[in-house]
Amino acid sequence: MKNIDETRAFAREFAHRLHAPCVVALHGDLGMGKSEIARTIIQELRGADTVVPSPTFTIVQNYDGISHFDLYRINDKSELVEIGLGHAMQNDITLIEWPGIAADMLPDNTIHLYITGSENTRNITVSQ
Repeated sequence: MKNIDETRAFAREFAHRLHAPCVVALHGDLGMGKSEIARTIIQELRGADTVVPSPTFTIVQNYDGISHFDLYRINDKSELVEIGLGHAMQNDITLIEWPGIAADMLPDNTIHLYITGSENTRNITVSQ
């Protein structure tokens, strides 16, 4: 993908494949577009006017059946229970940025998006 518009187009199309309960793990380095993909999915499914701040500091945001987690700041797996990750994965469309710390909790049917590239190009690989 050559620009943010192509990334958003991918996310809008991808969003329509998601039906609760399902888990999407977003993998990629800082600045690869994980939050933008999550934001676009949420806005596609809940309305373009839905305000979607990054959950970096709040860790989780909920949007009527869609839960968006950013686990970057989680240091202890016990916190995953406290923030409701297990409940969300059983009930919602659950989008997880930085899913590594939760790897052993993710269901077998988790959809993994691997985002790689450079400042000018993004590659997204979908794996389940």
